[in-house]
Parts: sequence; structure tokens; C-alpha cells
Amino acid sequence: MDAAILEKEALLLPDTERALLVERLIESISPCPSALREAWVREADERMRAFCDGEISAVDGPQAMADIRSQFSK
Repeated sequence: MDAAILEKEALLLPDTERALLVERLIESISPCPSALREAWVREADERMRAFCDGEISAVDGPQAMADIRSQFSK
């Protein structure tokens, strides 16, 4: 099947299905060791728990990127 046709069809998928497809495609190019994937899941779970418990606050994406750029541009 032609890549342009695949792209057109993929863009018709609901957001969650497109996200899962992207994840699978990236995994097919650059596999992630299961131990690393499990560590990422544990970290994400811990951060979500800390956020829900009020231990940490959220920062929106653009602000987080601005903060990082500011720190590393010095």
C-alpha cells in the first residue's frame, strides 16, 4: 500500500487510535527495552500519584520548555 494512502487513512482514525499507531511505529524503528519501559511507567505513576496528593504542581508544556531553555542558555 502506498504511504500517502496509509497516511490519509491513519489521519481519519480517532485520536487515541492514532496515538497508539504512532507508538507502535516508533517502537518498530527504535525498540525500547522492557526494563526501561517499565521504569518509565513507574516514574509516570509516581508523578501522577504525587500530583494527585498535592505533593507537586503541574506546569504547562510551553512554560516547562521555556524554563528548560532558560536554564540551559546560560
